[in-house]
Amino acid sequence: MKLWDKGIPTDKKTDIFTVGNDRELDLVLAPYDVIGNIAQAKMLAKVGLITEGEANELLQALDEIMIEIQKGNFTIEDSFEDIHSKVEYLLIEKSGDTGKKIHTARSRNDQVITDIHLYLKAELQNIKGQVKELFDLLIAQSKAYQNILLPGYTHFQVAMPSSFGMWFSAYAETLIDDVTLLNAALTVVDQNPLGSAAGYGSSFPIDRTFTTQEMGFATLKYNSVAAQMSRGKAEKTTAFALASVAGTLSKLAMDITLYLSQNFNFISLPTHLTTGSSIMPHKKNPDIFELIRGKCNKIQALPYEITLITNNLPSGYHRDFQLLKEGLFPAIQTLKSCLEMAIHAVKEITVNTNILDDKKYDYLFTVDALNELVAQGVPFRDAYKIVGTQVEDGTFVSPKATNHTHEGSINNLCLDEIIDKMNKAF
Repeated sequence: MKLWDKGIPTDKKTDIFTVGNDRELDLVLAPYDVIGNIAQAKMLAKVGLITEGEANELLQALDEIMIEIQKGNFTIEDSFEDIHSKVEYLLIEKSGDTGKKIHTARSRNDQVITDIHLYLKAELQNIKGQVKELFDLLIAQSKAYQNILLPGYTHFQVAMPSSFGMWFSAYAETLIDDVTLLNAALTVVDQNPLGSAAGYGSSFPIDRTFTTQEMGFATLKYNSVAAQMSRGKAEKTTAFALASVAGTLSKLAMDITLYLSQNFNFISLPTHLTTGSSIMPHKKNPDIFELIRGKCNKIQALPYEITLITNNLPSGYHRDFQLLKEGLFPAIQTLKSCLEMAIHAVKEITVNTNILDDKKYDYLFTVDALNELVAQGVPFRDAYKIVGTQVEDGTFVSPKATNHTHEGSINNLCLDEIIDKMNKAF
């Protein structure tokens, strides 16, 4: 069954090529297609295009379909083109000619866009929740280890003292920026396109404000052409938000992978969170974080993939849009799994409390020693030369202590302020 079928057979090669893997991808849209159909049925009855009895018949059938979806029993067989044709087929099977009325004043175009907007809205909210969970964990780790110093690096060279409190909370605060972009994507997708039909509206007296409220959208995408043009725009905006979260996770995964190596030995993970080697008995590899890094790097390519698919397309619907699902839908599930595993593993990180006992980290404190001279009245440039000379001739004595008081420094992490910032963003 195809929603556009006029009874003329389609060449099998054409069918296979144009449908692609839509059946598999569309399974995630199943509950949202039912939600859209429920709103459509109620609206058609409200404006008098179907009777209340017909609407109730459709709603009963849609409830039955939703139950099967929730049970995991719903499938899209090869005889159907997509989720929309399968649901409409079931409606006709359950309610006869009444089921044939559900598509009144609607096109497959606005049906697809509505499903995708509902799906992206739900998944962005899910991802926001996971980001907040990771944020809370990083703040907890920051509080637990805030006084344990950690070498800071620039150019991969020992630079200045940092701390585990600063390191964990740095990633926590960075996640706030990611939430800001997730919120922006949510604002874009939280607009109802249903009723725009093929992109030019309908001659039927439909009530789009009603369906907006019924489906829980924040607002209506008023202009029918603008609603159609949200296909591609919504996906790209979402992709940029996903890429932002992925960028933070990728960098965190890289740090953890580096810090776990024997050359650094800053942190450790329990054995059950590592993997072994087929020939080296001593190996405990950080595969979880290496895969998070790789998967998140792939996700960061997604905005550009979507841009290349949609760039320079004129207004109106184009079949190119179908290809957006292939990158976006799996990326959403991949990011969710990466967040889940990051949360699972970060909570079990153990830190090395004696890192700075190694002599090579004495030079972390040259700036602290220099600043102490400046505080005693020595001009900065003179103090810089004094400490530099001590380093060169081997007489530098490291203070191995910090007294950094400004906001966001080692001894004043402003964790409460960071938590408040996240709460406001969230």
